[in-house]
Amino acid sequence: MQAWALNRYYYQSQIPAKDASLIARLPTPELRRAWRSRLVDHDGTKEGEGGIARWLKLAEGVGLDRDYVISTRGILPTTRFAVDAYVQFVRERSILEGIASSLTEMFSPTIISERVSGMLRHYDFITEETLAYFTPRLTQAPRDVEFALAYVKAHADTPEKQEAVLAALRFKCDVLWAQLDGLYFAYVEPGFIPPGAFVPEDHAPRRAGG
Repeated sequence: MQAWALNRYYYQSQIPAKDASLIARLPTPELRRAWRSRLVDHDGTKEGEGGIARWLKLAEGVGLDRDYVISTRGILPTTRFAVDAYVQFVRERSILEGIASSLTEMFSPTIISERVSGMLRHYDFITEETLAYFTPRLTQAPRDVEFALAYVKAHADTPEKQEAVLAALRFKCDVLWAQLDGLYFAYVEPGFIPPGAFVPEDHAPRRAGG
């Protein structure tokens, strides 16, 4: 759980960088305003607000030191490589492909519901407060998908563009799978943690009364 929270933080922290690079290329104020809500969702409007701040609360809730998480020193090389590749993809590919790559959020509400209920059921140190990051995403993700899907349907008007959209979505799925595969390899089976990466034994969760 700690390894997942730590590594996923890097993904969360880089989403605004990805979105900002896309906003810089959007041609109209209407499009920029629509996409800007994603920056606000993640960065907030002031210190302590937004999805990144809530994810740090999650990380602290599973016993990680806030400064250690923010430093990203302990993340897996696979995580850094996959996330950086995603940011670069959105920065360099077409606007259509960049927007299409966000459509993995179509599946977020179901995944979030399963993830939250599963963690509350199986981990006694997890609380609803710890998982506060996920509650706003139940409404933010469908809103974001509605806009992105409408844009893709309107602009993917040739077979070549439609294939590019599908390829972008496959790429984003690969980015997410690469992160999960890296976590499994390092912390589950065979359990090979690369040098410099987070070691669970060095960061035991803080328990009440412990």
